[in-house]
Amino acid sequence: MRERGGVLNFSKGEDRISKYLSMLNRGMLFDELDDAYLESAGLIDILKGVPIPISINENGEMTTADIALNMARIIGGDTNFTYKNQYLEYIKKIAGEEAAPMLTAEGAKSADTGNYELACMYFRTALIIDPAAKEPLYLYGRACKGCYEAGNEEEEYVGRFKAESLEAFEILTIMHPEFSMGYYFLGYAYLNLGLYIKAKLTWDEFLKHVEEESYIGQGDDVEELKKDILRRLENLEEPVVIETGCNFIISGEFQRGIDTLKKFCKGKYENWWPLWYYLGVAEVSLGNHTVAEKHFKKALKFSPSNIEIMQELIEIYTYLEDTTNIEKYTKKIHIVRKNLENEICEKN
Repeated sequence: MRERGGVLNFSKGEDRISKYLSMLNRGMLFDELDDAYLESAGLIDILKGVPIPISINENGEMTTADIALNMARIIGGDTNFTYKNQYLEYIKKIAGEEAAPMLTAEGAKSADTGNYELACMYFRTALIIDPAAKEPLYLYGRACKGCYEAGNEEEEYVGRFKAESLEAFEILTIMHPEFSMGYYFLGYAYLNLGLYIKAKLTWDEFLKHVEEESYIGQGDDVEELKKDILRRLENLEEPVVIETGCNFIISGEFQRGIDTLKKFCKGKYENWWPLWYYLGVAEVSLGNHTVAEKHFKKALKFSPSNIEIMQELIEIYTYLEDTTNIEKYTKKIHIVRKNLENEICEKN
């Protein structure tokens, strides 16, 4: 989805959210404009034989602006649409240099009413027209965030919109490093993924830039935003240390990771299964299989359907030649996988 230089590119590779947005265009009517009208409007070379998305506005009319917005909806829903180039040429001809700002304003209007998916469609088309534009990129990230926070519980939907929002804010901070609100929302995106170190570093950048920038965002209170992030950073101090310990283990510094994490085994993080999982990984890597077994069992207590933990236990029992427990956890993995398959079938 990303081209060199950090520009969002919706047309190459997999478009994460197109299948959800394009559903909004179901039922859209298409018709061809009269050749005589196209000739008089100077559009014959662009739109002759091209089906146009039709809709009637509240005045019972269809203006050139209505047609342009309908086209933007179609492109935003399916960025590989057959007549994408013709539609873009028409939008640019109608709106000129104001094409991207016009679509950005329309997207903002939709977002204000809670129609985040429609907002995404307008912002996407605005970004195709002007990939470097700050405003639609910022608002697109927020609209994607609005989509996954709006109550849709489908795991794939939430995951795809989260990934799209994260990438939009990452690119925003690359292309417009002076814009503080990119760091504000990117920090939250990292926090939601449990990337505490990245969240801290990103919010440190936010606090640095917010002092130097006059524009923050419509309706945003600078002091409240700063207080919010300062509170978040205070709460992140221990999670950052825990993530650092996990990273030590991932990088092969097993004893250093154990020394960092063991202080959190009692207290508010003792029910956090990854803590015990990484301690188990470290201990088994150091050859301490019995200690590792206890840690993995503790992790499984807090994450009882975690196949990865069960596989780690099977490896320990294979080393210990404990056939009873090998069979026990092999059966558990089979049951969990079967339940997941049944759940997917029911959803489908």
